[in-house]
Amino acid sequence: MAQAIETLPDDPNELKAMLLAERARNERLVQIIKEMQRHRFGRRAETLPEDQMLLALEEVEQTEAGAAAATEAKSAAEREKAARKRRTNRGALPAHLPRIETIVDIDEKACPCCKGALHRIGEDVSERLDVVPAQFRVLVTRRPKYGCRACEGAIVQAPAPARLIEGGLPTEATVAHVLVSKYADHLPLYRQAQIYARQGIALDRSTLADWVGRAAWHLRPVHERLLEHIRSSTKIFADETRAPVLDPGRGRTKTGQLWAYARDDRPWGGADPPIAVYVYAQNRKSEQPLTHIAGFTGVVQVDGYAGYRALAQKNSVSLAFCWSHVRRRFYELAAAGPAPIASEALARIGALYAIESDIKGRSPDDRRAARQEKSRPILDALEPWLREKLALISQKTKLAEAIRYALSRWDGLTRFIDDGRIEIDSNIVERAIRPIALNRKNALFAGSDGGAENWAIVASLIETCKLNGVDPMAYMADVLAKIDGHLASKIDELMPWAYAQPVALKDVA
Repeated sequence: MAQAIETLPDDPNELKAMLLAERARNERLVQIIKEMQRHRFGRRAETLPEDQMLLALEEVEQTEAGAAAATEAKSAAEREKAARKRRTNRGALPAHLPRIETIVDIDEKACPCCKGALHRIGEDVSERLDVVPAQFRVLVTRRPKYGCRACEGAIVQAPAPARLIEGGLPTEATVAHVLVSKYADHLPLYRQAQIYARQGIALDRSTLADWVGRAAWHLRPVHERLLEHIRSSTKIFADETRAPVLDPGRGRTKTGQLWAYARDDRPWGGADPPIAVYVYAQNRKSEQPLTHIAGFTGVVQVDGYAGYRALAQKNSVSLAFCWSHVRRRFYELAAAGPAPIASEALARIGALYAIESDIKGRSPDDRRAARQEKSRPILDALEPWLREKLALISQKTKLAEAIRYALSRWDGLTRFIDDGRIEIDSNIVERAIRPIALNRKNALFAGSDGGAENWAIVASLIETCKLNGVDPMAYMADVLAKIDGHLASKIDELMPWAYAQPVALKDVA
């Protein structure tokens, strides 16, 4: 007890109340400590992240392959057996890859038995995947000049082709490669400069930064058009994540925000193409989404952040909340040790997710009907159960916080029951946030507010390409080559989904 013995009350009831309050306080402190330990030393997701699972699997497969190689080295029969298995399972290499053929023939065309002439009766063909390291080349443009011998008064020459960066070294494909490497493959510019240096190309990091900045400026109209498509939708997702930005005046970084807005109607068969668009802002205040999606009418699916409530105050916008965030709070309690109420809550929420798994891809009407029949009874029973349990426990515990989190957002959490277009959670936009987190981890921070805006522009196009099955490199190279002379009225021709068919980079001989 924190108090001295002489200060304790003599009344047994008062003493009992103090002991109960102290116990609740200690339980809460233990929960906080366990949560901090999991945050510091344990995994943070409700399930083991896929990349971590694959990492562990890779180690097992590598060890197994090493043992198999040792066995095959000792036995010709084992080598042949393994070769047959690989030939059966490997599949065919893509037809569009160039083939470099090598003929391995015999030296002597005479029969080893009778010395008669051998004739060809067939062949065995095998294919192996080869790689040629990235190769730089120099495109040389010559523009002959012509003069007139008769008058010597005119010099005629073809105009110089337009360039993305006038007087600069790179082609549009080179700039696209830098953009994709930085924002899709998470390679900071200084690392790219090191890669180029290994091939004898001396490109300073500041030169690469100049290319990125200029390309992002050209791509701004495409980014703005993506945002217009988001505003014209009727159902979107929203989330935000921090974006550290260098603050030279203070000699450290400041915390900006990258707001993410996504549309993905594929789970209910919608015809509109999926979009993920990011907008940089210097803060996390509620006026940011009001500005970004001004004019939007419909449903916005979000986590529990209070900053989105300003959207709900508009008569044209409804908020749908995320069950994944509710489930996460109960999971943290159940993972820390025996927690019957949290475990029961997880089981009931799991039943909702099982229903969603069964109806994924069906029409909005079918989804709504299934939810009305199967999910509504679960939710109708869950709310009073949560209120009953809340009345029985200390209001200062993490469990009480988790229950209050759900109950205070109940209308938004149950909105998906009556609308087949709404998802049970906002995982779609959370997945769109992950590449931002990876880039943040590798690059640490943006160099300025302008750099963070460039980050938002290019990352929007890359992530939307990925959602639509479009190669970001081919897309970016083509758009950068076209954007300068493109009519604003035809900007939709440059949207990523307009490139849904594979776009090959032009081969300039």
